[in-house]
Amino acid sequence: MQKALESAKKRNFVETVELAINLKDVDLTIPKNRIQEDIILPKGRGKDVKVCVIGGGELALKAKDVADLVITPEEIGTIADDKKQAKRIANSTDYFIAEAPLMAVVGKRLGIVLGPRGKMPKPIPPGADPSGMVDSLRKSVTVRTKDRKTFHVPVGTVNMPPEDIADNIDIVLKRVSLKLEKGMANVASAYVKTSMGPAERIL
Repeated sequence: MQKALESAKKRNFVETVELAINLKDVDLTIPKNRIQEDIILPKGRGKDVKVCVIGGGELALKAKDVADLVITPEEIGTIADDKKQAKRIANSTDYFIAEAPLMAVVGKRLGIVLGPRGKMPKPIPPGADPSGMVDSLRKSVTVRTKDRKTFHVPVGTVNMPPEDIADNIDIVLKRVSLKLEKGMANVASAYVKTSMGPAERIL
């Protein structure tokens, strides 16, 4: 991993460090074998992660101080009707949280843009304090295989200490192996690379 960081050219932006995992002996055409998992990285993402809270009343008030964006129940329809705006919000936001009673409405109106991106909201009870959930999501990554045996997971940025990135990689590999029928025996290989740098095999 150190080699991947050292061989990365200096860029005028902070590159993400990615873990590429290749699976074997897993039939991902069968939906139950696919992985979609949110993993909290022990050392965080090393970059800003945007969280949107969808809710009204007390939840919306509490969310104003902790979330990047708050969408009230009245705004759901307006955003859904403006396809461009809906796509822009879906693309620029990493995670969504919605008040539990609104989940059906959000699914019906915004599911078309959030679903394919794997960004359907996580439910939260009405009036709850969202700060704990928002904090956790800011340190989270989503592992999503769909039907592909090779997938990439961000595990940090180039300006993080290598040992912090190593801790994050460990937790991702552990959590992925728990979802596989034969654990690490279903992992063919794993590589670490920066967004634009060469890949270094670690497994």
